[in-house]
Amino acid sequence: MNRNDAAGPIIVFDAECILCTANAQFVLKHDHNRTFRLASMQKEVGAALYRRFGIDPANPESMIVVAGDRLFKDSDAVLAIYAGLGWPWKAVAALRFIPRVLRDPAYRWLARNRYRLFGRRDACWVPSSGDADRML
Repeated sequence: MNRNDAAGPIIVFDAECILCTANAQFVLKHDHNRTFRLASMQKEVGAALYRRFGIDPANPESMIVVAGDRLFKDSDAVLAIYAGLGWPWKAVAALRFIPRVLRDPAYRWLARNRYRLFGRRDACWVPSSGDADRML
């Protein structure tokens, strides 16, 4: 994924979901170029981005990545994140060769069952002070 605007793409994620916050922590740790910003769907910026693309922030079906006016969701969002992290993580983006019709149902199943499989936090995850500037 190319960086479409000066501030970089935004990953909107569920900050109460343990799997989702683990992914956000992974991005913060491995995004050495500080390409991505993150927004929790529980906060106004994240909720507004979901609504902008017709997704109910109270019951989202997918984590999303917003790059300018472009939306990545479902498995495309995951692949866009890995593509933006650089090597060796960028190699995961090669999974785009698998048709979306096969990738997305697996992603959606995981997204629907994320709380049951991985758990839910009582409060939203908050990043360290060193990464606070990357949160919207």
